[in-house]
Amino acid sequence: PGAALATLGAEIISACSFFYLMLRRKMIRWSKLLRLPSWAKLKPLLQGGAALQLRNVALNLTFLAVARVTQSLDDTGVAAAAHALAIQVFQVGGIVLLALSVVAQTVVPNELIEKVDATTGKRSGGKRAAKNVVNRLMSWGFLLGVCLGGLQMLLLPMLQKSSPLEEVRQAAVIPSILASIYQIMNGLVFIGEGVMVGCGNFFQLSLSTVIATIAALVSLNTLPKMFGLTGVWLSFGVFNSFRLAGVWLHQTKNGPLSEKALAQA
Repeated sequence: PGAALATLGAEIISACSFFYLMLRRKMIRWSKLLRLPSWAKLKPLLQGGAALQLRNVALNLTFLAVARVTQSLDDTGVAAAAHALAIQVFQVGGIVLLALSVVAQTVVPNELIEKVDATTGKRSGGKRAAKNVVNRLMSWGFLLGVCLGGLQMLLLPMLQKSSPLEEVRQAAVIPSILASIYQIMNGLVFIGEGVMVGCGNFFQLSLSTVIATIAALVSLNTLPKMFGLTGVWLSFGVFNSFRLAGVWLHQTKNGPLSEKALAQA
């Protein structure tokens, strides 16, 4: 209950802060808060929101399945404790890389808009400029993933000391190594999915996540039986591999910033 209340408090403070800032910048008005929007304006929001909600359901289903399988690996709680230790390694780098996803969601749509300098008359922005921004972001994501993964590998001996139980520390070694390696993939996946949001391709993002979830569920049904807790983390790799494949398809084949789409523009 305490953690839930803390999360609720943080969300309320965040919502109030955003509301105050938008009022100060005159982005919203009291007179229009209770006015119903037109269907033409509401429809794209509902479509995008429904697609993103489907993605959130798929993500939550994956993590619930991971928790269920982990809890069922043994009756002693060693696997669950080792998993908790490894997930800390996974999430530390994920927080930094997830922030870059938000950056991509903001920067890419801004760059898609063509702008003309009033003084020089020089044009900037557009799809080609947005594509260059995406390439730079993906490069930064890859480099940060490598650096964070390498740093976490170096710090693993220190992280292992967070549990007093030798069997927990031993069980967490390989999952923690996998969690560090996956940061490389996370850097590409998080930014690539942020680009999808920035381009407004919500349905493709959701479809990619649903397919990745199906692949992860199949893996969770087979790999842990062969490799135990390591199999759970190998299933994480399958999950992110399919998400990365979705990012690759979006940026190279069927997205609005793929070379094919740019050539036709």
